[in-house]
Amino acid sequence: MRLWGLPHPEIWTMKEPLEVMVPPDTAPPRTGGVKGRRLAEDRAETTILKGVPVVDPVAAFFTCAHELTTAQAVTVIDALITTASNYPDLGPRRPMTTRQLIFDRLAHWGRFPGCATVREALPLARERVESPKETETRLLIVAAGLPEPEVQCGVFDRGRFIARVDLAYPRLKIAIEYEGDGHRTDKGQWRRDIQRQRELEALGWIVIRLTEDDLRNAGASLLTHLRRAIATRSNA
Repeated sequence: MRLWGLPHPEIWTMKEPLEVMVPPDTAPPRTGGVKGRRLAEDRAETTILKGVPVVDPVAAFFTCAHELTTAQAVTVIDALITTASNYPDLGPRRPMTTRQLIFDRLAHWGRFPGCATVREALPLARERVESPKETETRLLIVAAGLPEPEVQCGVFDRGRFIARVDLAYPRLKIAIEYEGDGHRTDKGQWRRDIQRQRELEALGWIVIRLTEDDLRNAGASLLTHLRRAIATRSNA
């Protein structure tokens, strides 16, 4: 998962062992810093990535699934099936796979640690997601009982493209944008963000801009702003 750039909740450290997969009839390596595991050869494809032989991204995900919550598994699946070229840190080719292919691989693998988590996460995954925080934001909104926002919503004015927002309620004209540090440190991006917000607001959109702090405490700050915006539109 690390080599494929898939989002894992644990931050990598030098103490994390290197996981080496071997066929079932082969003795796993036993040496310091290495964690040997057996994996049937028909469960994974092997490819060279960054000069290293690795199992395919879906197999990598399945072997780590027991470590993940449902929300964390949704984040991984969103990354696996995204068509977005700007999803941070992902390895080559987009999408890496499809929802149907993950479902088919589940059927082929049968029971394995974490398989129930993957099955629960699959229906919650969405294509076109552009970052792990975008997934986290969407799941917090849904978990709070609010309607699910549309992912990567395009906004047009009389046929002219205005913006593509992370999450949106198009009918209510509410846009939700997660601002990572790149939006703050990149001068050009910062200026484009301001201009885009002005254009959206001129068209009557409410723009809710979020940072990491807004997602703390189960997204309490985010949900406060979002409920207020929905109430404003509902009472209009």
